[in-house]
Amino acid sequence: MPSAAYLTIGAYAAGLIATLVLAAWLTPARWWRRPNLRAASILVTGTWGLGALLLSLLPAVQPALAAAVPPIYAGVSYTVFDDLNLRADKGIGAPRIAVAPAGTVVTTTGLRDGDWWQVSARIGGKDVRGWSSSLWLRRAEEARR
Repeated sequence: MPSAAYLTIGAYAAGLIATLVLAAWLTPARWWRRPNLRAASILVTGTWGLGALLLSLLPAVQPALAAAVPPIYAGVSYTVFDDLNLRADKGIGAPRIAVAPAGTVVTTTGLRDGDWWQVSARIGGKDVRGWSSSLWLRRAEEARR
């Protein structure tokens, strides 16, 4: 599956090509005989506008692609060696929903975004699911070094 960077580059490249084609058909030819500010502004504005439009249409396609690929990190167990914050969403600014104490075993759900992984754990007799930085996790079978 293409990464977000490739999709972004592709969308703006398609926006540039569409802008060039539309500009050739919809503007007078004399505008393009010499490089000028008008031509540059049409190219920049058209590329940005059409590229952004294409990018806004892509999120509707991406979940369908992601659903077709099974998560390879689902069900892997990790041990928490230091208290671990479980958050409602990705990022340190997201609200903390629970703290997994040291020694807790957490299991990945398969959802991840960079270093942020969604995990589930049993904390205080409750099943809790939240997001955690993978930098704080160690495989359950690993010894602490």
